[in-house]
Amino acid sequence: MKSFLRNIWNSPTERNGLKWLSRTIWALAFLGVLISIGIIVSISNSDLPSFEDLENPQYDLASVIYDARDIPFGKYYIENREFIEFSELSTKVYDALISVEDERYHSHSGIDFQALLRVAIKSLLLRQESSGGGSTISQQLAKLLFKRSSLSGKSSFERAKALAVIKFKEWITAVKLERRYTKEEIIAMYLNKFEFINGAHGIHSASEIYFGKDQKDLNTEEAALLVGMLKNPARYNPLRFAERAKSRRNVVLQRMYHNGKIKKAEKDSLRAVDIDMSRFKRSTQSEGVAPYFRAELTKFLKPLLLQPSHLKPDGQPYDIYRDGLKIYTTIDTRYQVHAEEAVREHLTRLQKRYWRVWEYKDPFTFEAEGNQEELRQESVNRRIRDTEMYRNLFNESFNSLNRQSEEKFGLTLKEPTVRRLQIDPIYIEQIEESVRPKFNRLLRDDLWRDITDKWSSFDLQIREIFDEVVPSKLFQYNEEGFEIQEVSRRDSIIHHLRHLQAGLLSLNPENGQILAWVGGPSHEYFKYDHVTMRRQVGSTIKPFVYATAIGVQGMSPCNEFEDIQYTIAPGDANFNVDAEWSPSNANGLFTQNRYNLYQGLLYSKNSITVRIVKDLGTVEPIRDLLHNAGIDKYERINEGRLVVPRVPSLCLGSVDLSLLEMTGAYTTFANNGIYTKPVFINRIEDKNGKIIYQSGIEQKRAINELYNAVVVDMLKNNVGGGFGLGLKTTTGGKTGTTNDYADGWFLGITPELVTGIWVGGDEKWVRFYTLDDGQGFIMARPIFQNYMKKIESDKEINFNVEAKFASEPPGFTALTDCRSFRQIEPLEETEEDLDQQFELDEFDDIEMLDELESEIERVKTDTLGIRN
Repeated sequence: MKSFLRNIWNSPTERNGLKWLSRTIWALAFLGVLISIGIIVSISNSDLPSFEDLENPQYDLASVIYDARDIPFGKYYIENREFIEFSELSTKVYDALISVEDERYHSHSGIDFQALLRVAIKSLLLRQESSGGGSTISQQLAKLLFKRSSLSGKSSFERAKALAVIKFKEWITAVKLERRYTKEEIIAMYLNKFEFINGAHGIHSASEIYFGKDQKDLNTEEAALLVGMLKNPARYNPLRFAERAKSRRNVVLQRMYHNGKIKKAEKDSLRAVDIDMSRFKRSTQSEGVAPYFRAELTKFLKPLLLQPSHLKPDGQPYDIYRDGLKIYTTIDTRYQVHAEEAVREHLTRLQKRYWRVWEYKDPFTFEAEGNQEELRQESVNRRIRDTEMYRNLFNESFNSLNRQSEEKFGLTLKEPTVRRLQIDPIYIEQIEESVRPKFNRLLRDDLWRDITDKWSSFDLQIREIFDEVVPSKLFQYNEEGFEIQEVSRRDSIIHHLRHLQAGLLSLNPENGQILAWVGGPSHEYFKYDHVTMRRQVGSTIKPFVYATAIGVQGMSPCNEFEDIQYTIAPGDANFNVDAEWSPSNANGLFTQNRYNLYQGLLYSKNSITVRIVKDLGTVEPIRDLLHNAGIDKYERINEGRLVVPRVPSLCLGSVDLSLLEMTGAYTTFANNGIYTKPVFINRIEDKNGKIIYQSGIEQKRAINELYNAVVVDMLKNNVGGGFGLGLKTTTGGKTGTTNDYADGWFLGITPELVTGIWVGGDEKWVRFYTLDDGQGFIMARPIFQNYMKKIESDKEINFNVEAKFASEPPGFTALTDCRSFRQIEPLEETEEDLDQQFELDEFDDIEMLDELESEIERVKTDTLGIRN
């Protein structure tokens, strides 16, 4: 060989050839280096994350809702993700991650060249498919920080080239990450960023969704399963591929054993354990505590966060679904749970009673005068139109015609407009003037004939679909909360429409903080919130009428009036009525007895209240008091109609107000005549803990202390004696019942808690039809009683049952001493009088009947709890 080389070198021609070859190799090597540098520089200047991006990685973070004790009870999110720090990370998750994903994590700077060499040898030389991965944790995080371009449709060479560029990008980004962050921070970022599918974004969410626990409480095999999913969450999805997920989990356990993180015995026993997904649960907004409150909180937050004082430093509004806000509310989940239980327990009995009462009656035709039957059927049709199935079918049916309408007339076909024009072409006059000419042209065009034909077929199809009998999930008061029955889709809607609803609001009268908010029996089936809806308030308005009479008119609570029918006629004082107004008592009877104000409020005599208003000569002072108690007397709705009307029927509760407004107004009585505005947020912080909103206490003197003390005494009298609630806490309250027994109310006050309750149907024809069943005493008061008893017996709450209302101010005793005031002895209340208030002849619900008769017998045998 040496001789051969010497001969070549001695040959001038061969020697020149070798020199040329050497120079060529060096030139190519140099060119390769330049090309490599060029590629690296090019990649570095491409769409890699910048240093700023790496320092501020973007996460869609869930905003978390906390209760009054800083306990989380809800989230808002697009990606259900909560950021955790490395210090909070489970050691089991950490050990599993390092063992299987990056054994040399703490000894490399972002790229593990030893692992890359292993992969190259096994893959390229030994042709082993299971050669393992060469990506470090830093590289895997890098993958999550920029999007890969699609490789579909590319040739093998183009794919290989693209993959090489992607790998270079990952390497460069990984090195950048290692320079910017500690090893611990990179791990936390990676586990927070990773999507574990099935709605789980980040390790915290994955632990809650797959195993129903915090990640720090995961056991070894659970941690191994989640870490195993990091390789390919879709392929190792434990819900779809349990055996495959188990096999991958066991690989992780084997690596943990290999790295000394678990013992052999533990590894062997855990490898045999099957995948347990029994606690898997996707989170929905209808689940958990206070779902109605959380839904209403959303509506409040959006406009709040648009206010200039609450914007981000860059002037953009916060996004509750992405920005990881911390919303600290006033809700106390202990009170909330008791409230939800009290509502559900009573509605369970009440709904059973409702089905029995209506068993042989048709609610669509019962007392359906005029067009009432048509209106009741329309309420069902309206709910059909609100279904997703209806909306999707309309869009699908009219898609082609809608495109033609947009192209020809610039009009989008919306279901309400098309439907109304099909029913009554005169509806064209109610369409907005700016587009009315376009609709006029459309109605004259052949396209409208096609739309009419399509509507006919669509309407028929809808009828067929909703009359079809299918397995339906129906709400029930059972352990599961539902029942599967074979019914038509229309009957399913009617079933839910005919359920009685309820709302409960409970707050602290001193600071206005709302502790419990129940908007209905089940947010999954009944989305409408009955705390914020407006309904007639009935006799719950009367304490404000009495307070006005005492405070403005100077009327003594011991004044006595006959229980007879009073009339306010046209021309009387400042009432401005067009016809005589002569309301009856709730039972339609008048006893002819004389009642003082204590008695009038206790028995909720409409006659006494009307007489008081006649003496006032106007309802304006009542409206003023309501305004001072937080109910805006200037607010107008429905074509300018005043919410608090200037009509005498106001005194009997012919005003539509929300449970939120009424409960807030009653804080006046519980708080020594000072109205306190209800609040439900303490503060809001951004993801870094900076306070961006903080609430305060808003109060206003509404009633003089002395006159307020008298009204409180009346409210206490209402639930005293035979009408007692059986509570340890000093309590006052007032029931309310509206026309046709459509609404049952109870407003209860204690020194430290004001609670309002409403019960009724979403449609006013969903009701009981007798006073026995439909009065607030039966519909709503038992919920308050049950709720308060639960709170009093809760040792953790430690509710102060010894608390008292404000001490009686000077002059109180003289003002309320009805014995010294009375000149004429009133007629005694007889058993017949009481039976007129509580007619029980048809009451056949044995459980409720026993409770009610027990209450009423105490009334009849007691001193009536009346101040005389």
